[in-house]
Amino acid sequence: MDMNVGVLDHYNVSTLNLKETVRFYEDALGFVNGPRPPFRFPGAWLYSSGHPVLHLNDISGTDNQQRADSGVIDHVAFASRGFEATKQHLTHKGVPYRVNQVPSSTRWQIFLRDPNNVEIELNFETKNETAA
Repeated sequence: MDMNVGVLDHYNVSTLNLKETVRFYEDALGFVNGPRPPFRFPGAWLYSSGHPVLHLNDISGTDNQQRADSGVIDHVAFASRGFEATKQHLTHKGVPYRVNQVPSSTRWQIFLRDPNNVEIELNFETKNETAA
């Protein structure tokens, strides 16, 4: 059998600002705060397309320190659709972002940061979309 790691299952962020982080992902990216196993520590699981893609750990009641940056993670990327609609939505929500076109391709990207300084990359195959 050949090895196949597969696609990203989820990522985990430790936060001192659980409510603000949940609200950001709900408002900016349309994630849904959903079911979470009864762990002995507080947190949230945020769902995209019915899958729990972001696990949040609330470290506000612990001695754990939150890093000033996103640590060793440079960014987390999502395959996305609706390039223009996403830009309009983020602008309407007041979420700062930047746009990039991947050289020699039809792929456009939107980059933004969550309240914990984790960079989020949204990738759009825009063969039928425009950047304007």
